[in-house]
Amino acid sequence: MTEVTITALPAAPLHALEIWSNAPAVARRFEAATGFALPRLGTSGGSDALCLIRFEPTVWLVEGNASGLARILGEDGAVTAIGGGIVRVRLSGPGWRTLLMEGGMFDAESPAFAPGCSAATIIDHVAVRLYVVSDEACDAYVPASFSAGLIHFWQQAAATLVA
Repeated sequence: MTEVTITALPAAPLHALEIWSNAPAVARRFEAATGFALPRLGTSGGSDALCLIRFEPTVWLVEGNASGLARILGEDGAVTAIGGGIVRVRLSGPGWRTLLMEGGMFDAESPAFAPGCSAATIIDHVAVRLYVVSDEACDAYVPASFSAGLIHFWQQAAATLVA
């Protein structure tokens, strides 16, 4: 059996940061205010207090203290609290990549999908955002309304994985 642990993580402050106009100016303001650049598509970046994970061309998932982001965006975007609608699920252990291939539409076994990388995909008909935390763990951001079903799917699939 391929070992993988599936853990629903505690609720955390999560926000969606969207930029809809003047992206180069927003990027400059952001870097000046935070000391790091907005992450490129499919990557993450941040500090101890703030992590941004870019899943879409103009949208980042923000985990941590988002209090100063609205000021940085000004009229060029918005920060929206989404924590109540998302369940964070950690898949850990040597089998997390294999598990994500079950019912998935994304090559989670690719070596390019490394720590710090992110992806938006569909797993068992559910829109999921993935963030590689380390070589041994990946966090999945799952809509709360589908989380129990997807966690059950993963638990059933994990029991059938063969090393």
